Amino acid sequence: MKAKLTMLTWCLAAAGIAQQKVPFRNNIPVAPQGLAGHKLPKLPVEYDTAEGQRIRVVAVTREVEYPWSLVFLPDGSMLLTERAGRLRIIRKGELDPKPIAGAPASFNAGESGLPGAVHGYMDIALHPRFAENGLLYLTYNKAIDEKRRAVALVRAHWDGHALTDVRDIFVLPEGGTSRIAFGRDGMLYMSTTGNNPQDPNTLGGKVLRLRDDGTVPPDNPFAGQAWHRPEVYTLGHRSALALAMHPGTGEMWENENGPNGGDEINILKPGLNYGWPIVSYGRTYPGPWQSDRPRHEGFEPPIVYWVPSIAVSGMAFYTGDKLPKWKGDVFVGSLRTGEIPGTGHLERILFNERMEELRRESLLTDLRQRIRDVRQGPDGLLYLLTDEKEGAVLRIEPAQ
Repeated sequence: MKAKLTMLTWCLAAAGIAQQKVPFRNNIPVAPQGLAGHKLPKLPVEYDTAEGQRIRVVAVTREVEYPWSLVFLPDGSMLLTERAGRLRIIRKGELDPKPIAGAPASFNAGESGLPGAVHGYMDIALHPRFAENGLLYLTYNKAIDEKRRAVALVRAHWDGHALTDVRDIFVLPEGGTSRIAFGRDGMLYMSTTGNNPQDPNTLGGKVLRLRDDGTVPPDNPFAGQAWHRPEVYTLGHRSALALAMHPGTGEMWENENGPNGGDEINILKPGLNYGWPIVSYGRTYPGPWQSDRPRHEGFEPPIVYWVPSIAVSGMAFYTGDKLPKWKGDVFVGSLRTGEIPGTGHLERILFNERMEELRRESLLTDLRQRIRDVRQGPDGLLYLLTDEKEGAVLRIEPAQ
């Protein structure tokens, strides 16, 4: 292989062709900025889409900063997290200028989207019986000391105005990113990043399954096994940035970022290994393939993958009637495409009845926004968060 590369290099040089040298930082190519920094244009705007579903994009608010996750309360109000460590509420379409009181202190550092960034607040989820008990859950990075950070899962009570009875119910040994979602079984699923994703006796690079109080269900796949953490539900994940329960089957779906390519959507099955870092459809950031066997023999394969990477983020199943041409489709946020900032968008994927991919469509590409989260609202419309300093909550509705 080395001889072939040497000959190729010689031939290119002889032909007067030389590849450009790009700057690297921490062994990662420095991203070009030619498309970055576009502000959200004046809204609303309308679009024709591939399935004949003409849409209008409306700004619910443009007064949030790096929003991360969104959840709808029973009265239609929206709670959203900001990565700096703020919990905000939108009531009747109006953003309360004051953050919610009682939320835990978090650690936030670095510019969103750049290597080494630490997110303060991340995902938020409501208890399945929230209307009865008012319990909500939040993942965040907390400072352990001057050098160490840890991802914590907090449970709190929402009294309609503030958080009370705030308590960490599960704390990881290291910092990172995390998504959470309740399953049909009433259990809380929690993604983790970090070291040793192939080691079942660690918590990094896993999806965990917990009771609503943070304890371990006795029917977890590795419960009672020596040298296995009982919290682990699946392993071999890289950087999971979405968890969503399929509304029909009740299966938990997860998406995760590959390196340079190899982003995935996975259907989680108890005890299975999803391969990272042994197998991947992506390349390492300097250019070589992540592995010499990019296929997934011996590991659970993804049902969707992206090459080049779109930097997948939030994910939602559309079940509403307001956008009928999209019913049953899966929507995935994109933070950037092909390692180029300013190319974020919303991805729509159409499946057949066996959940095999038929086609996909890139939406809202001209907005050039990092899409951090996507959710279906109780009104049957889609809501997006733009991961920008001048961030926004956007609504997708049918054009009249």
